[in-house]
Amino acid sequence: MNLEVEVERILPGGMGLAHAGGKTVFVSLAAPGDRLRVRIDREQGNVLFASIAEIITPSPLRVEPPCPYFGRCGGCDFQQLAYEAQLTAKAEMIRDCLHRIARLENIPEIVVTPSPNVWRYRMRATWQIDREQRTIGYYERGSRRVCDVADCAVLQPDLQSKLERVRATEWQQFPPELKHLDVVAGENGVSFAPEFAEFQKSELSLTVRGEVYQYNAETFFQINPSLLGALVEVALTDAAGERALDLYSGVGLFTLPLSRRFESVVAVEANTAAARFARRNLQHAGLTNARVATTTVTAWFRSASEHAVDFVLLDPPRAGAESAVINGILSVNAPHVCYVSCDPATLARDLKKLVAAGYVVQSLRAFDLFPQTHHVETIVHLRRYDD
Repeated sequence: MNLEVEVERILPGGMGLAHAGGKTVFVSLAAPGDRLRVRIDREQGNVLFASIAEIITPSPLRVEPPCPYFGRCGGCDFQQLAYEAQLTAKAEMIRDCLHRIARLENIPEIVVTPSPNVWRYRMRATWQIDREQRTIGYYERGSRRVCDVADCAVLQPDLQSKLERVRATEWQQFPPELKHLDVVAGENGVSFAPEFAEFQKSELSLTVRGEVYQYNAETFFQINPSLLGALVEVALTDAAGERALDLYSGVGLFTLPLSRRFESVVAVEANTAAARFARRNLQHAGLTNARVATTTVTAWFRSASEHAVDFVLLDPPRAGAESAVINGILSVNAPHVCYVSCDPATLARDLKKLVAAGYVVQSLRAFDLFPQTHHVETIVHLRRYDD
């Protein structure tokens, strides 16, 4: 079934919103103001999920996607939007989630700090591998088929070069069980996990605001290095005191600068490789006032002896913080909490609980760590004021 619709705005998750015949229509890869003929792919109650069959009248915000794989590859979903329109859409997504999910009123203007590089910015990726079809790239949109990608327009040049080398490798050199390859770049090369052929799990380093971080492809590291300095600066605004917690701490992106501002810091990270690098990064920086706990944040709170801290920073994965973690944060009664989020919906869900418990949103900043996609990084500072 086809319908003719006009896209009103972009929703959290990146879909275009339209209405037709009393039903709500979610349109993938749309631009606000598009007049479209859409194909209904799925119906769920009063909601229709659709894809574009024909662009009748393009939005003035629409641009020609430069990537030949756009629309088939599931990696990017905003290449059809001019960059300023991408930033506007992301600000509206954050506002929508804060209002609709967190029930926050009087939300101030949200400005998304642009990325200095809107192409060739990614320093981390996962390449999917299909030995049977002999394809290497990313999953196609809405499927587990591998889109064979020869040139990814958002990869840093070093990673693009390595993608070409992987693609040129003889198939008999690929391990039979290899389904995907994690890759990350640094100032001194590229790391792969798992290792095979010439592609090694090298140890890398990157300097952010004077701090040197070591890591490899087994660990998480933010994908856009051009904004990391600003991210750290905003996350640690006015943070100082005796005791701090760094939750979901990774290799210590925030742990190291926190250790220079607080008398003692506890960092909690479940990934054993990341925790190992965090300890090494602290040691190389000469910082002895931080302890890294290798456990889940939920498990750490269950066994923690800390009952009062001055500052809590959490940077959870896209799924947000578990309920037990929010309860744990409330139990330590920190006057200042900083929540670093890559998903506005789960951020809003967790903020609702913190605000209900007496915290007040003091400031909010957003950063476009993910150009050409609907994803956005948000930093929220919350304060608890004594009665």
